[in-house]
Amino acid sequence: MIKTDILIIGAGPTGLFTVFEAGLLKLKTHLIDALPQPGGQCSEIYPKKPIYDIPGFPEILAGQLVDNLMEQIKPFNPGFTLGERAETIEKLEDDTFLVTTNKGTQHNAPVVAIAGGLGSFEPRKPPIPNITDFEDKGVAYIIRDPEVYRDKRVVIAGGGDSALDWTIFLADVASEVTLVHRRNEFRGALDSVERVAELTKLGKVNLITEAEVKELKGDDHVTAVGIKHKTQGDIQVDTDYFIPLFGLSPKLGPIGNWGLEIEKNAIKVDNSYDYQTNIPGIYAIGDVNTYKGKLKLILSGFHEAAIMCQSAYQRIHPDKKYVMKYTTVGGVEGFDGTKKEAKKEVVKAIV
Repeated sequence: MIKTDILIIGAGPTGLFTVFEAGLLKLKTHLIDALPQPGGQCSEIYPKKPIYDIPGFPEILAGQLVDNLMEQIKPFNPGFTLGERAETIEKLEDDTFLVTTNKGTQHNAPVVAIAGGLGSFEPRKPPIPNITDFEDKGVAYIIRDPEVYRDKRVVIAGGGDSALDWTIFLADVASEVTLVHRRNEFRGALDSVERVAELTKLGKVNLITEAEVKELKGDDHVTAVGIKHKTQGDIQVDTDYFIPLFGLSPKLGPIGNWGLEIEKNAIKVDNSYDYQTNIPGIYAIGDVNTYKGKLKLILSGFHEAAIMCQSAYQRIHPDKKYVMKYTTVGGVEGFDGTKKEAKKEVVKAIV
């Protein structure tokens, strides 16, 4: 039986940052993740994907973000149960929770934080009749190593952030990048849309809108894609790789059977206070939750983790009052083997 203060289900960026916020409150944490290593999708699917909306980092690779988070939480010595899926949860008489994995490992904690990202998932595949024939033969739904596409011709399909970000990134890697989208408008960040437009003007990206890839050609490997354009009709683009990036189909898995209130395959939470679910003591943070105005950003998950940990502290220590201190003033135990002391400075409040 593994006992802890906060049991975190999901070891992606939000789950990892929860360790840091809990550690500042002197709360112990343990994480469960079905993947064999921490980091969630950032490690398993997108380790080389650039991320542009992390404060303080104009650009950072997903894998590097995970490495940084692991370094940040090292002083708090969290526990990990990796390669196992949280299967069942039971409320015990002492008001704590017993969570058992698919391999029978039991965990006990007064607070459970579900930070499972999108849950289990599979890529959304476009309706191209012979696409499965070319999987691992030029068709990829996820980019794990961009160096595979060095000096190659690449066709990307999609209109969201992933399609835009990888188009921008591969423009400096591949010999030729074509982006195909069925509309003129994109769903991604405006800055990314503008960067793709600029790369198109510079001739580094071939942008084809109001069009869809309908056919793949080749024998043992993709050699070309057949595109149906709204006004120009049929177009053929020779390529070495076809990468459709239409997002992932999320599934909550066993968590969906825990009696939690579910809406559109996400867990409803109270965002007016602490991101608690309909079951007191169980919280949901990051992409796995939903509420009015929800933004599925890593930044949002970090914020939710900080708020959740404050509430968890009060639940675990109802007789104590925690006075929040800034780490710039109090330092963080454990770094460099000591407590980092901030410079003694007088701070004047401006009223």
